[in-house]
Amino acid sequence: MIFIINIDYSFSIVSTVMSIMEWAVIGYLALRVYKKLSAKPKVWKVILAIFVGLFSFTINMEWFHTFVKIPILPLGVWILYAVLNRKEDRWDTYRRFAWIGFLANFIFLAGTLLTIPVQSLIYPENHLSTYISGTKEASLNVIHPSGEGRTLDQEELKKQLSNVEQVEFESWQWFDEAGGRYSNHERFPLQLVGTSPKWGSGLEPDIYLEQDGKGILISTRKTQYYYHFPETVLKEAKR
Repeated sequence: MIFIINIDYSFSIVSTVMSIMEWAVIGYLALRVYKKLSAKPKVWKVILAIFVGLFSFTINMEWFHTFVKIPILPLGVWILYAVLNRKEDRWDTYRRFAWIGFLANFIFLAGTLLTIPVQSLIYPENHLSTYISGTKEASLNVIHPSGEGRTLDQEELKKQLSNVEQVEFESWQWFDEAGGRYSNHERFPLQLVGTSPKWGSGLEPDIYLEQDGKGILISTRKTQYYYHFPETVLKEAKR
């Protein structure tokens, strides 16, 4: 019998832990309110009231390449009030839980804002080791004809990962150097696949190699990073 274990490197440990903490705070607040009630409502109705209370009018904005939602109006609370206010005792029973739901939006917001610096501290976004931790299964995909005839030197790649240097770049300059939109020249004709990011980072970057095998471009959902190796990590393909 053969056991196959697949490790998902896209798992974000920081976001997962933060989510657990957020729901733990919400659960604690709901439990405190529930214990103070003389007439205990059904638990599933309490949970429903909290989830309805989550609905809100929000303003979306970007903060350090992360979209955050700022709650403005408690739409869910208003909906529950419209449904339950015909019986005063019912609204009095569930209104606290509805407001906990609305408050949960701010708890999630605080968790997101706290996740940003913690994630950057544990998984520095400008370090190549964050995006390339394992190279055992690394290989190349040719995405432009100019990249044909070369293969990846895995040993050289592994050896140089600690010596890589981040370089600032302007994509528009590369575009002009390549001859513009209709040029047949491609600066990054090779895609590096089969590598794994640092465990728990939750990152799934696209990685491209420069034509000379010395430059590497990391493209994430947020931004791009360019690094330069001292020596090429490519070798001539055997024929």
